[in-house]
Amino acid sequence: MGLLSRFFGKNKVVERSAEPDLVYIPNEDERMNWAMEKAGLTLWYFENSLKSPSAGQEYFSIKVMIEDEGQVEHIWLTAPDFDEEGNLFGEVGNEPVQVKNVKLGQKIGVMRTLISDWMIVEHGRLIGGYTIRAIREGIPETERTSFDESIGLLIDVGIDHFKADFDTPEGAILSLEQAYQEKDIDKALACKDFYQEAKLMLSSLDFQMEEEMIISTSEALAISFVSYIEKEGMPDFSNINRAFTNREKINDNYWIITEVCTYPDGGNSVQRLQTYKTAQGWRVLGVAG
Repeated sequence: MGLLSRFFGKNKVVERSAEPDLVYIPNEDERMNWAMEKAGLTLWYFENSLKSPSAGQEYFSIKVMIEDEGQVEHIWLTAPDFDEEGNLFGEVGNEPVQVKNVKLGQKIGVMRTLISDWMIVEHGRLIGGYTIRAIREGIPETERTSFDESIGLLIDVGIDHFKADFDTPEGAILSLEQAYQEKDIDKALACKDFYQEAKLMLSSLDFQMEEEMIISTSEALAISFVSYIEKEGMPDFSNINRAFTNREKINDNYWIITEVCTYPDGGNSVQRLQTYKTAQGWRVLGVAG
């Protein structure tokens, strides 16, 4: 039995000669679902890098879902390429186990909706590879060094390339941090929602909220935010790598996002940020307690 099989008891392990074992995580596993969602939301970065690789980007691979007579398997494709319509082509990089309609080394084309992960190796470091990270997170910390050695890559907290926009909670956080870097207070204010922040703060108190109280509290929060920026200056997010390691869904509109910032000296900080989905998209509230 290979290395990965020692890490997982209940998950099905398929051994392959001359290849790392494959571990099948149940579809309902939250880590794996989040991994595949992150891969989809950051696929634009993979595509841009594939077209114009930056220094040190030496390997590109992409994972796709293959279905054959009711059987489903996620398989890595090497030598990936996209056509003008965005469809994906690549060579089957794993010997299929569950499906029989593709084989190792075969060049195939698939719709982009079937993409479940992507990875880039940059200076020996894993970029993307979210399903690999999901597997790694499920093993004891004491075993992770051995896991990394079996993969042959540096697997750190990573860099998540979400788009800085209001379509996702992470994008709203990046938009706020971008506004900080541009030292643009108006942009920063546009990334916030002080009304919802006031409602959230007041809801923790033991009395009935009134609209006037919510409005006055939101105005106070906005004034406090601007005053702090004017006194302390904009936070510095230059040369910082960001990874979003967890989403905690409180309800459909209110999510708490865990962001890990890694600094040039190798140190990092972790913060849990409250986000809220408004009619205009996601906005950032305050730091979660």
